[in-house]
This record gives sequence, structure tokens and C-alpha cells, in this order.
Amino acid sequence: MPIDRPHAPSVYAANAEASPARPALAADVTADVCVVGAGYTGLSAALHLAARGRSVRIVEAHRVGWGASGRNGGQVHNGQRLDQPTLEKWFGEPRARELLDLADAAVATVKDLIAEHAIACDWRDGLIHALHKRRFVEPTRRELDAFERRYGARDLDFLEAPALAAAIGTDVYHGGWRDGRAGHLNPLAYAEGLARVAEAAGTVIHEGTRAVGVAAIPGGGWRVTTGAGSITCGDVVIAADGHLDGLDPEIAAHVLPIQTFMLATEPLGDRAATLIPGGEGVADSRFVVHYWRLDAEGRLIFGGGERYGRSPPRDVVAFVRGHMLKIYPQLADVGIDHAWGGTVAVTMNRLPFVRRLQPGYYTAAGYSGHGIAIATFAGRLIAEAIDGDTTRFDVMASLPARKFPGGPHLRWPTLVLAMTWYGLRDRL
Repeated sequence: MPIDRPHAPSVYAANAEASPARPALAADVTADVCVVGAGYTGLSAALHLAARGRSVRIVEAHRVGWGASGRNGGQVHNGQRLDQPTLEKWFGEPRARELLDLADAAVATVKDLIAEHAIACDWRDGLIHALHKRRFVEPTRRELDAFERRYGARDLDFLEAPALAAAIGTDVYHGGWRDGRAGHLNPLAYAEGLARVAEAAGTVIHEGTRAVGVAAIPGGGWRVTTGAGSITCGDVVIAADGHLDGLDPEIAAHVLPIQTFMLATEPLGDRAATLIPGGEGVADSRFVVHYWRLDAEGRLIFGGGERYGRSPPRDVVAFVRGHMLKIYPQLADVGIDHAWGGTVAVTMNRLPFVRRLQPGYYTAAGYSGHGIAIATFAGRLIAEAIDGDTTRFDVMASLPARKFPGGPHLRWPTLVLAMTWYGLRDRL
């Protein structure tokens, strides 16, 4: 089966090194584990399983990192997608502390993989969070102080409005904070790096190979069928996130894909240093978040705006550029070299859907825009569980998960209504 869709027209794909040929599956084969999807979750599960001596095959409908893993904004956040006070309110402090520890381990896993395997993905330290409403400033200041009193020093620095303006080259925000333990990277280069590590450990990756069915085998094990072959295995990992394409209705009921869009300017030269002199990534406090960073060539990579229908805007450049110019009007004369979009899967409560749905049948999805670290770590936890240690996996798998209401036909209109309300609230 040929690769039917190339990478998105992103700055990452345009400047990526040529990847090795990874032929499609064309026979019936066996493996200890079959992974469906070559994004961060699947690649991490594969490399950690292969390191434990398991034989692993990955089937990927398109290319390594074709989905959100290869086209996202590149920001690696600390913590879970929900803030710590919310987690404490929902689950109590002991469980909230466990979840924070796992999130810390997730970021550490990303950094360790990059360092240990020399993955060339332009890692840079630091993320800045900008507050778009004045009324957020004092509660945020108190929250950060309380957070470090309860959980210890975490390299968080509150920034008053003038200091924030100097740090991000715009005065449209009212304050914020810098997280020195977070960071950003080139997401497609990171995905390709994980793939090379997995392959070096023995994993076989089949690109251009769409899984069309997964069935339990009487007596134990699973069979994953594709257009031109099958993989018989002891365990299967569904790591397709927002690109399930009907493969598993149970997973699909818990995660919903939405479209996000971003652009990359032309290299800015000396102007780049006037925007983010410290080189951090930046994200703001909107529900429909704006996020941006400078890459190694001094381009501004900016994400802003979402779509909840099934078709992209007619002009992606104009759609995203309008958001960028509200923050950086001084860039009105700058050329746009690349603009693209992609799908990110969200859950009802914005916490990841990590489950063993049946014996030997695992999934992790729905990272809700917070996926680089958590997805990498979820793959590691699945590998641990398959290898017999479910301790950390069970913590993530215990998080509550509601199905989206309305069934398959009404999920989209329900989402549009909800997200439109939250988008309006951003502007009030």
C-alpha cells in the first residue's frame, strides 16, 4: 500500500532530513506486540518494549510523526493539562501529588531520551505563560506562591507586566510567569529521533500501512489486519489519538478531534531577538490558546485559532496571521513561509484517556494539546504494564473519563456549541 498522504506543509517537514525507507506490511507476520500509530505514544511504547527484549511492529497509515506528533507547536509543558488546584479539588492532595510526580517524570523522560540518544531536535529550556486578562494576575501570583510552598521550589518566576513585555516583545498582556523546567523543540525531528531509537532496538515500522481491524484470537492474543497483511501478537497498543478512522468505537467515544492551525514566518534576522530575547516558548491564558516560539533559524512559529468543523479555513495564512498581528502588530510586513493545520484529540475533562480495555489491549489518547511529554510517557507506562509492572500505568488509568454526549452523529454539533461558548468567554 503506498503512502497516501505526505506530511503537512509545515516548516518542520520542509526542513527535515530525509527519513529512511520504511516499507509497508505485505505479508502475515507475528510479533510480541503490535502498535498502531507512529506518533509519540506508539514510538515510545515500541522503544521501551524493544529495550525490554520484546519484538515489536508498528503499523502507520502515513509517515512517522504524520499526525499531531509531527506538526504541533513544539511546546513541552510541565504538569498535567489541568492545573494543580483543580486536580487537588477533584482528587485530593495525595492523588494530585502523584499526578504531578508523573508529569515531572514525563518531562524528564523527554529530556533523557534526547540526551541519551543525541536526538537533534533543537531542545530549548523555558516556557512563558502570559495572562490575557488583568483579573487573572493576583490570583495567579497567589497560586504560584501556594504551589511552591506545597510542592517545593520548581523554577517558577512571576513576571510583572513590564518584565513580561520585555521577555516576549509585546505589551498586550498583564503579567505572567516563566517555567524554567519546561521547554520546546522541533516536534517532527523529535518523532523521527524516537523512531530511529526504536528501530535501533529492533522495532520494525511499516509506513503506508493502515490498520483496518483488530480482533481477539480464541485462546489468547490479537490479530491486527491491514490492507495487505496481518500481525498476530500477544499485546496490541492503539496509539492513533485523533486518527482512529473507525478502528475502535469505544476509544473514539472518549476522544474527539479538533483542528488547530499555525504558521511560520520567514527568518526574522536581528528582529527575532526583539521578540523573545531569552528564547523561551510562549503560551497565553486563553481557552483557545495562542502559542508561539522562535526556531533555530529565527522564524516565529505561531499557533492560534481552532476549527470545529471538518474542513480547514480557505486561507490558513490569513486565519492564523490575524491572531499573530493582535500580539505582534510590528510583524505586519513580515513574510509567511509556511502555514498548516492538524488534528489534536481532546477529552471531556482534558485528562488523557489511558486504558487497558481488555487483557492485552491498551490505548492512550486525548492529550488535549499537552501531548509531547505526556504522550511520550504514556507509551513508556504501557510498556511497563505489558512487561508486568502496572504501578504507574494504573495511576493514569484510574483517571475518570466520560464519553462525549450525543453518540457519533451528535458529538460534532455538541462540541461546536461548547467550544464557541469558551471562545466567546476568552473575548469577554
